[in-house]
Amino acid sequence: MLVLALVTVLVASGCGVTRDGGDDPTNRRLRMMIPNSPGGGYDLTGRSATRAMEENDLTGRFEITNVIGAGGTVAMQRLLNEEGADDLMMTMGLGVVGSTYTNGAAATVSEATPIAQLVEEYEGILVPGDSPYRTVGDLVEAWKADPGGVTIGGGSSPGGPDHLFPMQLAQTVGIAPRDVNYITYDGGGPLTTALLGGKIDAGMSGLGEFEGQIADGSLRVLAVSGPERLDTVDAPTLTESGIDMTFTNWRGVLAPPGISEETREDFIDLLARMRETPEWEDALERNGWTDAFLPGDEFGEFLVEQDTRVATTLKELGLV
Repeated sequence: MLVLALVTVLVASGCGVTRDGGDDPTNRRLRMMIPNSPGGGYDLTGRSATRAMEENDLTGRFEITNVIGAGGTVAMQRLLNEEGADDLMMTMGLGVVGSTYTNGAAATVSEATPIAQLVEEYEGILVPGDSPYRTVGDLVEAWKADPGGVTIGGGSSPGGPDHLFPMQLAQTVGIAPRDVNYITYDGGGPLTTALLGGKIDAGMSGLGEFEGQIADGSLRVLAVSGPERLDTVDAPTLTESGIDMTFTNWRGVLAPPGISEETREDFIDLLARMRETPEWEDALERNGWTDAFLPGDEFGEFLVEQDTRVATTLKELGLV
């Protein structure tokens, strides 16, 4: 019995080291949940962040899990189900806020623990390399002539950035949002496949997910949604193209509810140190992201503002 007791103690102790690394933070193993498919914006953000932390020995190896479904609300529910888990974080952004709202999900962003906003990014208007639309003006002209005949795809469900952006763009150029033929794809990977396969006429999404296809010419960018051009792509802004509109997306990190204040502060500090690494700076430049770090309570206040933004926009567009 004594031997059995000793074995039990040793096994339990070993499991603790595997989970949290003991007193050595560089050996602490954490989990990162991604609320969409591989290749999507949340996936790209989460994997870039975890890689930067691992390569700079800020923590141990991350276990990354993609949880697909309902525009991120399935992942949101799973995060809330792990109340008190001190080894779990989840990437999220405007799309998850929108999805929880439009799906009427019981699992809402406000129930989780806000850790930090990380980045902002512009949306881009993408077409296949052989598309007849050479400029955003060409696309808008055809779109206005036959709103339902031009198929628009996006990597987020209703209420997310890839949905809100084309709806606001349609309204700006004189198209009723309800007339837009919009198809939802679960992230950048499926959206890329749809564009390259000719299933849609144009895609609207963050451009970091399409770096390879833009570089090899299989996809072209007609315009970007921000106030300034991006150094990473040769495309004008909407404003330059005669369309009076700007639009910005963002992404951040949540943790489960019920974690200790110590764990919350550790996570915030971990992401703050990650932000200073050369790997993260390279990810910002490569993907056309803008650093927009907001820690803890500041991020929580921002999330409340974004919920209002989504609700107001959807009502203004007549989509709810």
